[in-house]
Amino acid sequence: MQTFDLFCLIFLKLHKIRSMKKLDKKLRYMIITILISTIVLGIYYIAMKFYIDYKEREIYRKLADYVQREENQNEEEEKEEEEPEEQVEDKEEVKSERMLKLEELHAENNDIVAWIEIADTNINYPVLHTDNNSFYLNHNYKKKYSASGSIFLDEAVDMDLPSSNFLMYGHRNKNKIMFEHLLKYKDYDFYKNHKTIKFTTLKEDKEYEILAVFYSRVYYTDEKNVFRYYFFTNAETQEEYDYYVSEAKKASIYDTGVSANYGEQLITLSTCEYSKKNGRFVVVAKKVI
Repeated sequence: MQTFDLFCLIFLKLHKIRSMKKLDKKLRYMIITILISTIVLGIYYIAMKFYIDYKEREIYRKLADYVQREENQNEEEEKEEEEPEEQVEDKEEVKSERMLKLEELHAENNDIVAWIEIADTNINYPVLHTDNNSFYLNHNYKKKYSASGSIFLDEAVDMDLPSSNFLMYGHRNKNKIMFEHLLKYKDYDFYKNHKTIKFTTLKEDKEYEILAVFYSRVYYTDEKNVFRYYFFTNAETQEEYDYYVSEAKKASIYDTGVSANYGEQLITLSTCEYSKKNGRFVVVAKKVI
């Protein structure tokens, strides 16, 4: 029941109680007191929910500002300074400002292993990784309880190897944080203007080009001949890799004109989709060399 409907129901009950002249006066006042207390507690709950949501948004906004502030300043400084020719060859060895910031965050919590950003969305977050897929469903990057959880990599991912596919998950919620804005990719026009995803690890700062956007769901164990994208992290063979790319392309809701060849690093972003039971919305991209 919606909150407004609940309040209306309580109001009607209060009105009815006042009109029940035969009801014992003390009992009537006790019931009214209980109903009023329920209203007050309901208002308090709603206010606290708004406050918690606001604080959570602010925490991540400030974190994103922290990561990007010096990065933007350094980009401006680099434009003003000419780099000597002898240093050009070593440019790839220099860590980006974002990588340095990520190292600082990793020192505070070694589960922070990456940063993901998609322009014109709220997706601008640290990416967590631990040995299970449960903890960061309801904890933030500081390991404190949070109903919104975090963006986190599948437990099977190996960042050092590295895995063929950096598979990651994130909630959707009314707070509009985590992967809520991933659903913007339902719109082909949005995709056309946002074809890349920025994904930074402790080792590199790269962009990934989107190759597929599709709907899926969590399948029952007895279902056959279905594409369980959520099982793919490490390709043991080229056949496994090609199968994943081919099935993702087949399932895509529009043709991106992009594919991937065996050995090219992939990322897969997965979130809930509510048009069907256990539905999922998925975006797959490959690293731009």
